[in-house]
Amino acid sequence: MKKLLITLILLQSMTVMAQQDSLMNMLAGNTPEKTEYTRATFKSTRLINGQTIETVSKNHLNFWISHRFGAVNSGFIDNFFGLDEARIRLGLEYGITDRFTVGIGRSSQEKTYDYYGKYKLIRQSKFTPVTVTVYASGAINTMPTGYVMPSGTTVKFYDNSERQTYCGQILIARKFSDKLSLQIMPTILHFNKAETPETRNNQIALGFGGRYKLTKRFSLNAEYYLSNLQSEPEGTTKGLYHNSLAIGFDIETGGHVFQLHFTNSRGMIERHFIAQTLGEWGSGDIFYGFNIARTFSLDKRAKKMNK
Repeated sequence: MKKLLITLILLQSMTVMAQQDSLMNMLAGNTPEKTEYTRATFKSTRLINGQTIETVSKNHLNFWISHRFGAVNSGFIDNFFGLDEARIRLGLEYGITDRFTVGIGRSSQEKTYDYYGKYKLIRQSKFTPVTVTVYASGAINTMPTGYVMPSGTTVKFYDNSERQTYCGQILIARKFSDKLSLQIMPTILHFNKAETPETRNNQIALGFGGRYKLTKRFSLNAEYYLSNLQSEPEGTTKGLYHNSLAIGFDIETGGHVFQLHFTNSRGMIERHFIAQTLGEWGSGDIFYGFNIARTFSLDKRAKKMNK
């Protein structure tokens, strides 16, 4: 009887343990797999002139210094290959959340102030092939009325609303590997006042861009914006402006991203480099420039944890 009782107790214990193991396996099987999102498709929020799908981390601040020299074909004696000239943009952008960024800036070209917002709508993962970010911006021209543009057009503003330009973009990118990332940028620009009465107020463009990492901290970048400027009717800006092409390098140095590039655009916001690019690569109208981005953490919790 004792042996039988001991045997029954052992069998009961084994049954209970088997049931527990089965229950744990069922629970583990029903636990949803945690989604891991692709990181660092690009190293900064700007590719060269234009935006990338990247946003600033929550409670972080980016300070941008963008600089464009004169044309390389402007001569050695007269202009030292363009280094005697300079246009600059200073900008700040802040991460409201990890997916939502706001920014402001000021360009010396046309004394323009710009402001924008970016939201990362879809993130690339095992289940989603691309990252999609929506971008909206505005720009205010503060030049005196009646000034002459580089194209030779004289512009007169009759109220402040005519000085406004708006831009909307859908940024779609995929990181194919640790080295290669590609992006397309459908874009629409709206000018409250076009350059000439016959010129369209709305300009449509399609941008293409990408990055290829050459080393851990060094990458080759390129972007191209194809616009409908050449389809303007006669007597407008047709033939004055060209599509924007830029080629450059990203150099990552800790908290800095340093970008060196060559482009036929002197402008550093959408209004200028998509719709007002006068330079032609074939004619040597190439402008050397650089962007410097410095990131500052304003996250008080992270600072307390590090102390």
